[in-house]
Amino acid sequence: MAVELAAPRATGGRPGARVKTGLPGAAGGPGGAGEQTGARPAERAAEQELQLSVRGMHCAACVASVERALASVNGVTEARVSLIEEVARARAHAELDAAQLVEAVAAAGYEAAPLAGADDALAAARARDERRDADSARLMAKFRLGAALGAPVVLLGHWEMIPGLPSLEGRVLQAAWWFSGLAVLPVLFHVGGGFFSGAWAAWKRRTSDMNTLVALGTSAAWAYSTAAVLAPGLFPGGSARPFYEAVAVVITLVVLGQAIEARAKGRTARALRALFDLAPETAARLASDGRTETVPVASLQPGDRVRVRPGGRVPVDGRVVSGESEVDESMLTGESVPVAKFPGGTVTGGTLNGTGAMVVEVSKVGAETVLARIVDTVARAQAAKPPVQRTVDKVAAWFVPAVLAAAAATFAGWWLAGPEPRLAIAATTAVSVLVIACPCALGLATPLSVMIAVGQAARHGVLIRSGDALQRARKVDTVVLDKTGTLTTADLDVTFAAAARVEEGATGADGPTGDAGNFVQAAGAVAAASEHPAARAVARYAARSGPPPKEALHFSAHPGRGASAVVEGRRVLLGSPSFLAAAGVRAEPLAAALKEIGLRGETPVAVAVDGAAAGVFGVAGALREGAAEAVGRLAAAGVEPIMLTGDTEESATQVARATGIQRTQARLSPEDKEREVRALQRQGRVVAMVGDGINDAPALAAADVGIAMGSGAEAAVRTGDVALLGDSLRGVETLLRISRAAQRNIAQNLAGAFAYNVAGIPVAAGVLYPSTGLLLSPMIAGAAMAFSSVTVVANANRLRRRLG
Repeated sequence: MAVELAAPRATGGRPGARVKTGLPGAAGGPGGAGEQTGARPAERAAEQELQLSVRGMHCAACVASVERALASVNGVTEARVSLIEEVARARAHAELDAAQLVEAVAAAGYEAAPLAGADDALAAARARDERRDADSARLMAKFRLGAALGAPVVLLGHWEMIPGLPSLEGRVLQAAWWFSGLAVLPVLFHVGGGFFSGAWAAWKRRTSDMNTLVALGTSAAWAYSTAAVLAPGLFPGGSARPFYEAVAVVITLVVLGQAIEARAKGRTARALRALFDLAPETAARLASDGRTETVPVASLQPGDRVRVRPGGRVPVDGRVVSGESEVDESMLTGESVPVAKFPGGTVTGGTLNGTGAMVVEVSKVGAETVLARIVDTVARAQAAKPPVQRTVDKVAAWFVPAVLAAAAATFAGWWLAGPEPRLAIAATTAVSVLVIACPCALGLATPLSVMIAVGQAARHGVLIRSGDALQRARKVDTVVLDKTGTLTTADLDVTFAAAARVEEGATGADGPTGDAGNFVQAAGAVAAASEHPAARAVARYAARSGPPPKEALHFSAHPGRGASAVVEGRRVLLGSPSFLAAAGVRAEPLAAALKEIGLRGETPVAVAVDGAAAGVFGVAGALREGAAEAVGRLAAAGVEPIMLTGDTEESATQVARATGIQRTQARLSPEDKEREVRALQRQGRVVAMVGDGINDAPALAAADVGIAMGSGAEAAVRTGDVALLGDSLRGVETLLRISRAAQRNIAQNLAGAFAYNVAGIPVAAGVLYPSTGLLLSPMIAGAAMAFSSVTVVANANRLRRRLG
């Protein structure tokens, strides 16, 4: 897989990257292309992306605070923060130093450190996972302590509600209250100490978060209860009644929720790191004297040779020098069938070798390997925020201040206009509002589902680049498919060759007749300068048919049509018949051969030498395995498949008939494909485009979701929102299924989170009291708040099981 799967994309739109190609052939089929240049805005050209590891974040409000701090730094144009990854990514002017971002985050009250590369990121991820494991264990220990200390407090607080127990009165009751007040102090300041330190840190940076709500709510409940014990005369009509049990339960349950969250975050983030850890840490390097030495993989350099033993994992990306084997690439592509590897073939680091032994020459190491780039791309996608999450972040930015205001208004309203005991009701409702409104669940609702969905998609060989693509894919109702390299295999072959002379009707793949060898070698020279599948087929055919072709000079590509060059002093054109016709080449000498190629449903690649038709090739590829089944499942799911190709109508009709596609258009240029995609969008369609060639890049960029075949051209892979790492179209169906399941899961999470907060706050404020006489106890409010986070975590993990 010789493509840069995780190459960063331009921030404005979805342009392709600048690459040298030169793809001769029919428009959209062999497809010519020159240097495809993505329209990267000039002001973006001098930008860089800086990454920071951030510690101390607890909820969506924390994320908003860090993003505001980063955005306030002069030179930062975009800032994104992942709560689960604990990573901040900022696009900034090239001259900006990461130290300035670290200072800004520190000023906001959080710890930050720059991540310089893949090794730093991996080390930070490992440290984060270890810290989360430790945090989870520490929080569970605190939960057990809180439960042990809080149990008698809860028992005494609800003593009168338990039938059969003697009543507590007088000094006995006072002693019970004193005991409860003292017993709850370790719960408040040790078990819940993190809330107070977090609230103090937020206060110093003049902001607020979930720590603020919990600290205010529990400390206010303890202060009210203590006042009721020490100065009962302040409360009219004997209404002095402490509720220390609420303090114990709220702190203990919130800590339990944090422990579960830490475990869930660690599991979600660790799943991606496990993919990176598939690559072995050591390799068997062949020394110059032929000996084998075990060395760290990090010490390998391009050009080194390593021995891959049977059953071992391939340490790095490279080329097979000797030996044969079958390699299990399912960890990258999701395909369970092993792939045969021979000398000259490529292997990818982390894949599992079969029963054969191989010697591999290292081509890429470290962050340049396919696996490292996949991990980086998936990590970016998991950290990216779909539109719904950006909306949640905006809500979270003002949510905590709004809750504080609501709690204050609740207290004032009951104190000024409520019935007796006014102070007790005012305190109870205000504390309940503070406790029930913690935005923990809001901060987890979307990122947990996105991380699980993107990670599970990667396991199935579907590389999703962004949260936007994940969210858009769920609405796709039309899938546009290229033919060559998408519905058919990318490895095309010449099955027909004919010279433009009296022998032009001669056929066969063993070699042309007459003097056709002249045009074959000329065509091979031009084709050797291209990377397109059809051009490679011509180059291979030429290599089999005679001596190595001469070097092509002054090579020039013509996107969607063909290419030209000078070979041994003669001007050679290679491409579609229409390309030759536009250059003034008469097609009559090729008429019979072109008709034969058309009847065979193959793609014609014509050749002209010094302005005269010289010959033509018929190029075809086999229908991709599983293509018909994949198209059928898309149609059954209510998604219309459409084929747009630059090949001939006969070839398109043949493939459409074999796959069951009802709607197809042929002989389209790259610009035509883009126009057709936009026309479908104007009809209200949500379009996914699947392609593999440079000539598909404009349509991939125009589509709502661009899906590039991972084995295709680099520009196509870079331009797509999604890359299919294997060669199977089942990945399209997998993408749509995962995106829809993820969106349902996100909607469920958000509905639950908002239901607890939005519906719970009025109930906590006492809106039901005038009609029913019911008030929500702070203890019940704390249980509901903690349960909301647990519910979100459980529901997100249900998505993992469903997509597994």
